[in-house]
Amino acid sequence: MTEAQFAARLIAWQQQHGRKDLPWQQQVTAYRVWVSEIMLQQTQVASVIGYFGRFMQSFPSVQTLAKASDDEVLHLWTGLGYYSRVRNLKKTAHIISEQYGGEFPASVKALAELPGIGRSTAGAILSLAMGLPAAILDGNVKRVLARYSATSGWPGESKTAAILWDLAERFTPTEQTAIYNQAMMDLGATLCTPKLPACAECPVQSGCRAFARGSQSLYPTPKPRKTLPQKRSLMPIFARKDGCILLERRPPAGIWGGLWSLPELDTIEALEPLAQRYALDLGERRALALISHSFSHFRLAIEPWLIEVNESANAVAEDHYLWYDPDNPKRLGLAAPVAKLLKYAAQINRRKAL
Repeated sequence: MTEAQFAARLIAWQQQHGRKDLPWQQQVTAYRVWVSEIMLQQTQVASVIGYFGRFMQSFPSVQTLAKASDDEVLHLWTGLGYYSRVRNLKKTAHIISEQYGGEFPASVKALAELPGIGRSTAGAILSLAMGLPAAILDGNVKRVLARYSATSGWPGESKTAAILWDLAERFTPTEQTAIYNQAMMDLGATLCTPKLPACAECPVQSGCRAFARGSQSLYPTPKPRKTLPQKRSLMPIFARKDGCILLERRPPAGIWGGLWSLPELDTIEALEPLAQRYALDLGERRALALISHSFSHFRLAIEPWLIEVNESANAVAEDHYLWYDPDNPKRLGLAAPVAKLLKYAAQINRRKAL
């Protein structure tokens, strides 16, 4: 099968069987494609749909996103994870608004220089929103090409990635690129799935080397496994009598960067100095059940303690912390396990008040 035949079959398949009702496929703009592509990195379509709708409702244009407060943006991202994505989203919105007059640059090179936009995301913006010929290589496309060409090696390795990019560039047509790229993504999402691919329905099955060898499960080569290190953190839930809970803003970089979180301690002995720092008088304390949270490179065991507190008369207001009212919550960016703990603590306090 020639490269032109490969593209033609996929385009014909897409027009008949491909997905056409995803929210970012409606009223297509470079902004909407960009936001959807960033949200879809390491996140399933089903999870993204609701977030995308709420995000577009609050920030319908790159200019409104650029002007929004960090807390507004992080609040709407809470639960999607990988928060460096949204920090880069905000940075890029500022750059496009201030340096490009609100218009996305029309070249892979210029787009890929913006925070959080790599080569594949740039290709998606150019092809899907602008109709320009540009290749993409997201996770679904990597799987399709690795199987079709029987290319071994983990796609995260530079050597394997270079081979797959070469294939992506060669197979991508100069016309109807948007339909072709959408077809590649849809093929990987609906037929050429990681497990139990529906090869009988595949429009390019006849040229697929993995299918011919019966070795579809071998491609792409999985990421080498390594044991994730375990970390432990104590999180005090300082709760006033009115039910408000103390939150700290995390540093802008690193895990949960810029989000509001419960304080973190290494040991229970560090509780007193922390209370003194916030001018708190400690009351009854209660250990809650451990919760576990997995990151890409480690697992975190959180040891939460619910602690009744009173503010001393000499308490000083600072901008890095606030009192959060679970019954009248502010629009803040919260890490998923922190949001879970706040909800649980609020339930305990309500039962005590009865």
